[in-house]
Amino acid sequence: MKIGILSDTHNNLKNLQTALALFKTQGIQTLIHCGDFTGVEVVQRLAGFRMICAFGNGDIASGEIREALLAQNPENYVGMVYTGRIGGARIAVTHGHLPGRVDELVHSGEYDFVFIGHSHQHKDERIGFTRLINPGALGGLHREERHICLLDLDSSKADFIAIKTD
Repeated sequence: MKIGILSDTHNNLKNLQTALALFKTQGIQTLIHCGDFTGVEVVQRLAGFRMICAFGNGDIASGEIREALLAQNPENYVGMVYTGRIGGARIAVTHGHLPGRVDELVHSGEYDFVFIGHSHQHKDERIGFTRLINPGALGGLHREERHICLLDLDSSKADFIAIKTD
């Protein structure tokens, strides 16, 4: 099973549309968003995907974001930290801004994958038995290269794809 991972959209609708088109061409149905939508406009574009979302420090309109995601699909998850399974993989999702939370999840030994955002830098690191993956950012004020991640949960193959910015 393949999933799409994105983070730190920061209302960059153009980059989001590019990423969503790519996810669709890959047949991806489940997306993980690691926080910092920063607005409900982003959520409106995510219809048609199953969503697992963690709030970030920039998600001021969190009530509206939650409401919109759950209206699209009651099986969507949105909160500060997600822990559960996708297929056979044990996963955790958080933004990365809560002090100590990422270390706690990674070092617990309970997860195959921990997905984070916040730093805007893509990362794929193995810590013990857990893979820590940050897809990078789709938006924001910094001009770093924009990325998303495609992850095949069956083979554990992760592909980071650069999204061209304006």
